Amino acid sequence: MNDTDMLPEIREALDLGRPVVALESTVITHGLPPPHNLETALAMEAEVRAAGAIPATLALLGGRVRYGCCACDLETLAHADAVRKCSPRDLPVVTAAGQHGSTTVAATMVLAHRTGIRVFATGGIGGVHRDTRWDVSADLEALREIPMTVVCAGAKAILDLAATLEVLETHGVTVIGYQTDTFPAFYSRSSGYPVDHRVETAEDVAALIRQRDALGLRQAILVTVPVPADAELDARLADKAIDTALGEARAQGIRGKDVTPFLLAAVSRATGDQSRVANIALLRNNARVAADIACALAQGTR
Repeated sequence: MNDTDMLPEIREALDLGRPVVALESTVITHGLPPPHNLETALAMEAEVRAAGAIPATLALLGGRVRYGCCACDLETLAHADAVRKCSPRDLPVVTAAGQHGSTTVAATMVLAHRTGIRVFATGGIGGVHRDTRWDVSADLEALREIPMTVVCAGAKAILDLAATLEVLETHGVTVIGYQTDTFPAFYSRSSGYPVDHRVETAEDVAALIRQRDALGLRQAILVTVPVPADAELDARLADKAIDTALGEARAQGIRGKDVTPFLLAAVSRATGDQSRVANIALLRNNARVAADIACALAQGTR
């Protein structure tokens, strides 16, 4: 790792044991349309700072990994014509070609872990797709192999949530409900499926992280946080929109890594942008919760 690609405030925070929160960049390039993508990225960083931590948005620009993006980097990602969505397998391709790339949950975990960042905030993790059960996101493999703490609003609602939870259980990933007993359904506060354990505070999560590390377990801890109640999308409306979007994807032959951004955009259209409002609200909320956890964890290690 070349330290010149890490913002000085992040390097200093890591050296001094201060709280840092990793943020992914695919939400900027593939998750939200302009101008909401850049506005939300900046808002997430502001939420992290307001809670007392340092944000580290990860991305690739000109083939170089950015461990933290300045405002001009975020603007480049928001407006560039060709930015490759990078899972871990894509990282060597993009760096060798000198391309721009945005990081998925899995890629962000890989890069953040190698710097010593311990807490990561995202919107929703990838998982098992509804139409093709063999189509499983690399996010689930990363959660099995990388001992980070990932804060999310569950898995993206376009996925098979029951099957995703089964894979997480098989992989030994502890699924925590943050002030909830059930797994959030991204746009909606509850999927109806139970979580492994409920916690009430960031300090509770920090205690679990310390015990996981003391036991030498390699799996991530997945902290699931419901979307704020005032931004929640009605579950029936969400399911109807997702079913419509899935039909459109099948009809157009959308496959592979293009499926998720296509479905998210289709759901947004079908709900009159209510899903986008929920998405932005949960992203900001998750960033704030992750920062609280990072601060609690740093406090206990000083």
